Amino acid sequence: MQHDIDDHDHGLAHDLKVMQAFVARRRALKWFAGAGTAAIVAGCGGSDGSSGVTVVTGATPTPTPTPTATPTPTPTPTPTPTSVTGCIADPTETNGPYPADGTNTSSGLTSNALTASGVVRSDIRSSFLGSSTATAAGVVMTLTITVVNVNSSCAPLSGYALYIWHCNALGQYSLYDLPNESYLRGVGVTDANGQVTFTTIVPGCYSGRFPHIHFEVFSSLSSATSGRFASLISQLAIPTAVCNSVYADTTTYSGSATNFARVSISSDNVFGDNTAAQIAQQTPTMTGSVSAGYAASVIVGLAR
Repeated sequence: MQHDIDDHDHGLAHDLKVMQAFVARRRALKWFAGAGTAAIVAGCGGSDGSSGVTVVTGATPTPTPTPTATPTPTPTPTPTPTSVTGCIADPTETNGPYPADGTNTSSGLTSNALTASGVVRSDIRSSFLGSSTATAAGVVMTLTITVVNVNSSCAPLSGYALYIWHCNALGQYSLYDLPNESYLRGVGVTDANGQVTFTTIVPGCYSGRFPHIHFEVFSSLSSATSGRFASLISQLAIPTAVCNSVYADTTTYSGSATNFARVSISSDNVFGDNTAAQIAQQTPTMTGSVSAGYAASVIVGLAR
């Protein structure tokens, strides 16, 4: 028994060392138990080939994707409205000896057709004063006049009144050469597009003048029908090709072919001193034929 005691009893100092080691071990175990989900992994090397210890602390977070920018649609450009281009101011021309606009006397039913009832009309082929309702013979022409403001990018002028007049197929004027007739005269008012349309005939050609149509422009219908308040007095020239075709009818347009052969734009006492640009604007564009009639269009420019 003494032998057993001697083998195991090493004294108080030995027992204290054993107890200290036991306490240290218990502390270490307690520390590992409190680490939760943490783990220490020992190895010879990491994924990059280096040696050491890698500490993993929970699940790897999923990265939040970067939002893709929504493309902004390219705006569709608004089309620019188109308008009449290249217009110029029409030159002032004489109203001639047969205007019936109150500036001279007439041997006919009135000296001022502008103040007469019935002058506002689109079809001017028939007489409207007195008892006559005669219709002027000749090739039908529909004339559309567009009135524009040359100082405002050729913008249309609406509400303007136009008085037009011209001779018949034989070169005669109503209320003067034909005192009991009042045809081939009339007033119209421009619409929102600055346009007014008249139905008339292609005028004849009398001696000494290039075939033409007289017109006066007023700022309003009330100004026109009051008489003698025109903003512009001028004339339109009938295209040469149309004149040659129409005047081939020597019965209806008797004398016109002969008279036309003796005149030209350059020799005319009204159009002769105008520029090429002015003549171009004063000459209507005309389409059609003698049998079907003609459609004419022209721009009249005012400096407002």
